Amino acid sequence: MSFNTGLSGLNAANTALNVTGNNIANVATTGFKKSRAEFGDVYANSLFLGSSKNGVGSGVTTAAVSQQFTQGTISSTGASLDMAINGNGFFVVSDNGSKVYTRAGAFGTDKDGNIVDASQNKLMGYGTDSNGKVIDGVLTTLKVNTSALAPKATDTVTETMNLNSSNSVPSVTPFDASDTNSYNYTFSTDIYDSQGNSHTMTQYFAKDDTNAWTMYANIDGVNPSNPASTTPISAKMTFNSDGSLASTTSSDMTVDATGKFTLTNWVPAAKNAAGVMASNGSVAATGGVTLDMTQTSSYNTTSAVTAKSQDGYATGSLSSLSIDDSGNIFGTYSNGQSKNIGQVALANFANVQGLTPNGATGWRESSASGVPIVGAPSTGTMGNLTAGSLEDSNVDLTSELVNLIKAQSNYQANAKTISTESTIMQTIIQMT
Repeated sequence: MSFNTGLSGLNAANTALNVTGNNIANVATTGFKKSRAEFGDVYANSLFLGSSKNGVGSGVTTAAVSQQFTQGTISSTGASLDMAINGNGFFVVSDNGSKVYTRAGAFGTDKDGNIVDASQNKLMGYGTDSNGKVIDGVLTTLKVNTSALAPKATDTVTETMNLNSSNSVPSVTPFDASDTNSYNYTFSTDIYDSQGNSHTMTQYFAKDDTNAWTMYANIDGVNPSNPASTTPISAKMTFNSDGSLASTTSSDMTVDATGKFTLTNWVPAAKNAAGVMASNGSVAATGGVTLDMTQTSSYNTTSAVTAKSQDGYATGSLSSLSIDDSGNIFGTYSNGQSKNIGQVALANFANVQGLTPNGATGWRESSASGVPIVGAPSTGTMGNLTAGSLEDSNVDLTSELVNLIKAQSNYQANAKTISTESTIMQTIIQMT
């Protein structure tokens, strides 16, 4: 009967209206993926006579309502924990231990430091060890540790410098740190003890003869191994005729085969209540402080340090977070240090259309989707991350408004089919 045919058309048009309306309602929903109603025609086949090539259809049915996982526009937000996926993949979040997959990357932290979304689902990824190295293969909930970063005692100081070969031997001997006429060049470097206290290591260089120099050094103005003494430690540096470093020797520091000095008996000091320099209760790095000056030269140009580094630092508090396109989350601390605190993981599926919608812009795994393939961003088939951004809904509002008009017209046309059938029935009834 045409009544049933028209009714199936009304139901199909109503489904199309619902799908289009849902798309329009979520046009501003972060990470939302629009849906599409797919229809199929219906034929009624007789069990005894079989189907006829001239048979008339029995209407329409909704074959599927499928979501379209096309890329949405990426918009910048500036928020440090906002993330957008550019390419394939879903964020993995834990809903009380149950995994949910989402494209909505608006994250923040809860009172315990866990990285969570608006539904308080916890973001999952890979943790790091004490050195900030990512532990691959084991998913865990990601957490921002707001505790202070422990200090690190300096164990290596590296210096690249030149000592002017045209300098004359100082006019005043012996060396006296307070008399600038007793040395040719000086500079200072901050180093750290085990408690993160900063100390100033000052080095002085006095030319001995044509190709030889003596380096004198103190820390905080006193002898590194004896805070009660102001006598500096010293070392000899001899250069080849071409200005390159030939050899190093010292009676106060050990010297290895490469010419590096190591101060093994540094006693970190500070002024006590009496105003006298004494041990401050901390210690130097295990193994001492290595001073790498093997890149020192002696050319006929101004004495200068061209590069200098040391690996110690004071304690620091977390000041900001940043995320790279591979999902590594870096914490930047007030002492200038940066540490990897975790890596965001992404999941992908063989059949994303088979995912089960979970609400709140999330999906769950199903038998139709297949098992998730989990990996780091920018690896395999996974997309990369854009930090400080969010992926907009992929709904095209103009197209949806056109679809709304089409669905409305379809509804009206099918209603007309039923109205016409009703008129015909009334005519038949009147003839009887």
